[in-house]
Amino acid sequence: MNLQLALDRITKEDCIRIAKETEKSIDIIEIGTGVIKEYGMSIIREMRSLFPDKLILADMKTCDAGKHEARQAFEAGADMTTVMAFSSDLTIKDTLQVAKEMGKQIMIDLLEVHSRERIAELKELGVKLVSLHVGKDKQTEEAFNTTLFSLVQGFDFEVAVAGGIDLENIHVIASHQPDIIIAGSSITGAEKPALAAAKMRGI
Repeated sequence: MNLQLALDRITKEDCIRIAKETEKSIDIIEIGTGVIKEYGMSIIREMRSLFPDKLILADMKTCDAGKHEARQAFEAGADMTTVMAFSSDLTIKDTLQVAKEMGKQIMIDLLEVHSRERIAELKELGVKLVSLHVGKDKQTEEAFNTTLFSLVQGFDFEVAVAGGIDLENIHVIASHQPDIIIAGSSITGAEKPALAAAKMRGI
């Protein structure tokens, strides 16, 4: 089980500082959508140079222009990038093809997808890694709920989970054995990010 640190809605300086503080406890550094919109591909390049041994995910949330955006993220140094599950099949196939050519990975974001029929279609397209995701806005009503696991039950995916995961609920989420647990503000907003990340790593 890998721990992914989501760096979003913070400055570049804080991204670098928190990543350095938590480096020993995390496996994947996620450069969030808001951060990419603020700083562009340059922050992916900078994080790549600062953390050469870490997996880096660019949370591009691609929903069109799949070939271009996937190549853009990978050429900047990302190992993984995200594509929205509601995108056209062609967009998803294009990003998967670019990832295959470049030896990288695509994470399909299941944000607001509730249909197992769509999940089956994604499997047919060759998707291997999906993210069960409760969005930031929706977290004002509820954080990640383990009932979401039923959406992908019976499918052979690698599964990441994200959305309001903190030290209070990570135990029950970890008991479902996802491949990746994604934590953002519970680490980046903590008084001691390194301690929060270490505790999560322990769990």
